[in-house]
Amino acid sequence: MEGGGGSGNKTTGGLAGFFGAGGAGYSHADLAGVPLTGMNPLSPYLNVDPRYLVQDTDEFILPTGANKTRGRFELAFFTIGGCCMTGAAFGAMNGLRLGLKETQNMAWSKPRNVQILNMVTRQGALWANTLGSLALLYSAFGVIIEKTRGAEDDLNTVAAGTMTGMLYKCTVSEMALDSQFCALLSGS
Repeated sequence: MEGGGGSGNKTTGGLAGFFGAGGAGYSHADLAGVPLTGMNPLSPYLNVDPRYLVQDTDEFILPTGANKTRGRFELAFFTIGGCCMTGAAFGAMNGLRLGLKETQNMAWSKPRNVQILNMVTRQGALWANTLGSLALLYSAFGVIIEKTRGAEDDLNTVAAGTMTGMLYKCTVSEMALDSQFCALLSGS
């Protein structure tokens, strides 16, 4: 079989043979009669079974019995942090506006800059604290209602928002009445 035109087992030398490019030199005609029962054909370009390339599942591993979506408790941390950051940004902008308004008659100097900076930090902290507290109340009510009802739906969101608004309005109203009462007592 010196002619070399047959379909025998040929090997290739050099680096191509080392990396398997020219391993067993079977032609497509040699493999045409081999049955591939139960197997999908391999990709002609990658020599990889295409079933391994399909990603039907998620990219992360979940513990046994865990949900694929985050619950209200996990979202509470994002809600509270986001509200604190939003409140700080809004309060800083409001403080800058108020600081510029209150110091408009002053010349640009160190005392004016300090007053503006104090107003920015004071308003930023005030708004961040207020919105963060509201988000904490909303998240706590939401988690409690969800655990009590045993259901996760829009009714929980509406109830948590309503209870948060009622509690916030109640405490603000009471503080206003207390300050009016204290002023009335001290003025008498």
